[in-house]
Amino acid sequence: MLVEGVSDQLALEALAERYGRNLDAEGISIVPMGGATNIGRFLDLFGPQGFDVRLAGLRDAAEEGDFRRGLERAGLGSNLTRGDLERLGFYVCVADLEDELIRSLGVAVVEQVIGALGDLESFRTFQKQPGWRSRSTQEQLRRFFGTHRGRKIQSAALLVGALDLAQVPRPLDRLLAHV
Repeated sequence: MLVEGVSDQLALEALAERYGRNLDAEGISIVPMGGATNIGRFLDLFGPQGFDVRLAGLRDAAEEGDFRRGLERAGLGSNLTRGDLERLGFYVCVADLEDELIRSLGVAVVEQVIGALGDLESFRTFQKQPGWRSRSTQEQLRRFFGTHRGRKIQSAALLVGALDLAQVPRPLDRLLAHV
């Protein structure tokens, strides 16, 4: 599975574990690419012209074009729609992973996770900043995860651990079902 970053990898590993799956034993690897713009390089390495392994992946909505172009260039289709991408195993997070998890968990649970990380006071300070006061708490939370290097990585598995398995975000659930 090709994912944009380490937080995506950790979230998927935690979810697979919660589903009782051992991805290593199944021969499935999750490869963080260091950003969606690197998709072409990874498709060259692992795709039909490289190791030719079965591929799947997760991306943010804003990076859909990068994935589409990369998959088309690798010979995996042409004029690919979002449905085509999903049939290939590439699923999209509406905004990003954090947005999906925040919507699934709800604000109160996400704030509990932030509290467990010792960051709730920092989040409350962030909420008071003029540029963020008028935004929804969901928007504030999403942005807050990106304000400190490593916060997304620290929180990914904890957020997945707090999920009700009946409320797993669709792209994560579908991707693990695909592989």
